[in-house]
Order: sequence, then structure tokens, then C-alpha cells
Amino acid sequence: MTIFTGLSAFPLTPADENGIVDTDALGLLVDRLAGAGVDSIGVLGSTGTYAYLDRDQRNRAAVAAVEAAGGRVPVVVGVGALRTSWTCELAAAAERAGASGLLLAPMSYAKLTEREVADHFKAAAGSTALPLCIYNNPGTTNFTFSHGLIAALSHVDGIAAVKMPPLESGDYAGEIAELRASAPEDFRIGYSGDWCAAPAFLAGADAWHSVIAGILPAPALRLARAARNGDQAETARLQAAFAPMWSLFQQHGSLRLIYGIAEVLGLPAGRPPLPLQAFTGANRVDGLEEAMERMTSI
Repeated sequence: MTIFTGLSAFPLTPADENGIVDTDALGLLVDRLAGAGVDSIGVLGSTGTYAYLDRDQRNRAAVAAVEAAGGRVPVVVGVGALRTSWTCELAAAAERAGASGLLLAPMSYAKLTEREVADHFKAAAGSTALPLCIYNNPGTTNFTFSHGLIAALSHVDGIAAVKMPPLESGDYAGEIAELRASAPEDFRIGYSGDWCAAPAFLAGADAWHSVIAGILPAPALRLARAARNGDQAETARLQAAFAPMWSLFQQHGSLRLIYGIAEVLGLPAGRPPLPLQAFTGANRVDGLEEAMERMTSI
């Protein structure tokens, strides 16, 4: 599956204080990304605040995103939900909307077992004909996919890729080699945690699932292309320019910061879902505009 390769940009989902999605504003954000030439657009991921939106609003967002993309770039829709039946309903709705793929994180209140997660993903993969990407995001789900579970799920019909978190060890080459040794040849391995994307690409990763690309696609594309091409010198130069932004991401979390970046750029971001509070206005993080300037001036 080629849909889960290259740079996947994850935009915010503009919404009001009641969680009503501004589909026109979302369409503008998606159109901007498609025009920039990203490889795919991931709507209703963590940056898209999917966990805070009801199913009707999520379905409206999926329809609006696909319409705005207009076939120029594949749209991957996040379908994580607390109940398996809800996930399957969201997946079917995304397919009807014209999505090209699905992204699934194992949301839960009670801590899930590997068997429960495996059955959840098998049900979701069997609910549509769309390829599905495993979203391994222990920071928000409190569930960590073992390499063994990923290997087992990689052989399930319809499960085509995994989105992995950053590695403390930094041994992306080792992890990618281990995963590839037990997965089908066409199973795609990507990473999130924007600061780790360049080293992961240099180590042979297939995809960067990017927060920053959802708001600043042009510099993210330059970094992605340099790293995918194995240009270590250019990648190091660009990573140095991105370093202040990566530092802010790691200190404050990317989601709240993205609202601040949107404010600086004059883009329609809506409001984060309470109790989340964006770093905007008087609460804007010190150094944000300088970090943006470093990235965009290269």
C-alpha cells in the first residue's frame, strides 16, 4: 500500500466551543495542504482532536476533508473510539465519504489487553475495504503495541501499516529491521513525534505522520525529502533549523502549540475542546514565532 508512505500531514479540526466542526475552515486547511503537495492528509488524528468530537461531527469532518482534497491527495481518517461497534461505524462512514485509508488508535477507559486490542483491530479491518494503519500512541492511549502484536496484526487482511512513537534509544534502524522481519513485504512502517522523523527516514522508515506538516507543510516537505533521499548533510542542516520548534513540542506538547501557530499565520483553527487550552493570545509560548521563522527561512 503506497498510501502510508511519505509525508502525511495532520491538520487541526476547527470547531466551536460546543464541538461543532467548521467544515468551511477545515476545507481551507485541507486545500492548503493538498496544494502544498503533501503525500497524504490525516484528518481526525490526535491533532484533529477526534477523541473530543461526537460521531456526527467526525463524519461531517471526514466528508468535508475528502471534498476539499478533491482527489489531489489521499485522505486518511482517524476512527478510534471507545467501543468496537463505534469504530466500525466510523470506518464505514469514512469509506462512504470517499476516504482512502483509516487510522486507528486503541482508545479505552479500562486498560486493554493484547487480545482485546487484536480483536478490536480485526473487527475494524473487516468492516470496510479501506487499508488501515495501526496507531501506536502509548502517550494518549496508555497501551503500547509489542512488536509481536504488530507482527500478528500485519498479517490481517486490510491492516497495511503502523504509525510508531519516538524511540528513547534512537535505534530506528534496529526497530524497523525487527518489524520488517516478521511482517509482509508491503507492510509500511511510519513514525510520529516530529523530532524523530528525520532519523527514522534516514534509517529506512516509510512515512512521517506529521503534526507540523499540518500547519507548515513547505518546510516539513523539505525535511522529509532530504531525509528520504538519504541526504545526511542537508537533513542535519534542516534539523538544526527545526530544533527550536522540536524543543517547544517536547516541552509543551504539539497540540496546544499548533493553535498558536495557526493564530500567527491567521489560519482558522477554531477553539480547542475544553478543558484543553491553546497557547494563543496572551498565553502564546515564548519563542514560538522565532522557532517558526527559523523553520520557514531555510
